[in-house]
Amino acid sequence: MRREMQEILPGLFLGPYSSAMKSKLPILQKHGITHVICIRQNIEANFIKPNFQQLFRYLVLDIADNPVENIIRFFPMTKEFIDGSLQTGGKVLVHGNAGISRSAALVIAYIMETFGVKYRDAFTYVQERRFCINPNAGFVHQLQEYEAIYLAKLTIQMMSPLQLERSLSVPPGSTGSLKRTHEDEEEFGNMQVAAAQNG
Repeated sequence: MRREMQEILPGLFLGPYSSAMKSKLPILQKHGITHVICIRQNIEANFIKPNFQQLFRYLVLDIADNPVENIIRFFPMTKEFIDGSLQTGGKVLVHGNAGISRSAALVIAYIMETFGVKYRDAFTYVQERRFCINPNAGFVHQLQEYEAIYLAKLTIQMMSPLQLERSLSVPPGSTGSLKRTHEDEEEFGNMQVAAAQNG
């Protein structure tokens, strides 16, 4: 089970590197895979690699399975790649080494943002289809932080241009305070220059 890929959503598969090895080409073709997200860090590059570049489109991401790794920065490009594949009728396999931590975190983030669900629900949904997933503690924390980020983005997307303009516009009567702040910054800048000259 953990050595094979599982279909998490229609057309979106999650699995270990062993499901993307050269010997597995017939299985990948049987499932109609057209795109592959290959996750590895530099030291794994000799044994985790895109094996079928002439057959599939690849997105290769350099991510360490390390709690301090910033995985959030990869969420937008992953979503764009998966959406692009699914919209053209393709099918995507997301794999790291074991298909447990890094690749699972990316698939969970994709589900959270695509369906507007919380981390807990997305995690449960993916785990019901691939039991062995276990993103490291740092990734879990970032996925929980991501909830607020994509929810804010969704809210902005759903606002009409007028609502957006209102929420971003400066309230009447506050221009004076903005002007003062700018003058204060100039004074502060002059103080820095003076300090630099004295130093």
